[in-house]
Amino acid sequence: MTEPLEYRITGMDCPSCAAKIEKAARSAGVEEIEISTASQTLRISLPEKDKRKGDLEAAIAALGYGLDEITGDRVASPPAHLGAGYRRALWIVIALNAGFGVIEMAAGFLTGSQGLKADALDFIGDGLITFLGLLAIGWSLVWRARSALVQGIFLGAMGLGVLADTLLKLGAERAVEAGAMGAVAMLALLVNVAAALVLIPHRAGDANMRAVWLFSRNDALGNAAVVLAALLVGWTGSNWPDLAVAVIMAGLFLQSSRVIVRDALRELHRPG
Repeated sequence: MTEPLEYRITGMDCPSCAAKIEKAARSAGVEEIEISTASQTLRISLPEKDKRKGDLEAAIAALGYGLDEITGDRVASPPAHLGAGYRRALWIVIALNAGFGVIEMAAGFLTGSQGLKADALDFIGDGLITFLGLLAIGWSLVWRARSALVQGIFLGAMGLGVLADTLLKLGAERAVEAGAMGAVAMLALLVNVAAALVLIPHRAGDANMRAVWLFSRNDALGNAAVVLAALLVGWTGSNWPDLAVAVIMAGLFLQSSRVIVRDALRELHRPG
């Protein structure tokens, strides 16, 4: 007899995380897989007492993600490790991301850098994801999907705005202030490191240090790309490196938004 199983996955914040988890599940021999980044859930079907269940759980845990099996009425209770200290840490991360995102967006306008605007979008998006994730602890899967849908639409609109603004500036003659652009990008890197340091003491309960640094590394790569673009702008005297990195970052952000909206809609239209 086939047994449907459903898990809540803590730490699955983006489509790349979902891809890693799907790969781990398939490596454990599980073929019927449904992953939702909107509600942060994994659904599989296995025969009763199938050993692949244990293999699956071990493979996902090895990646650094928290795994909680959902039973009963499909409303998952908050994991025990989400205590006051962890919530405080999340609020600090929200303040760092959202606050610096606003500052970096303003710096993007002042310096004329589209790359800073795109990186600011990443900061604001991270802050919003963490904020909704904090609010949604203990919510039903339907309400978590609704919040994810709002999040995906909002972030997608912001991404389109940055992309459109970048394309409109392709023929602009205003020079980017490379020095200020590079300095702000370096500060952004320090903010990402600070956010990671705040979370590290609390990660053993849901996603371990490996996961923290994986997320931080991805954000740091974006910061490094903006720093490199600033160096190239200063070296060549051209705005093209700045425009190129902005288009790439905005495109990646829109892709993530598309996946979030798709998964949220699938959750909301799922029978039962």
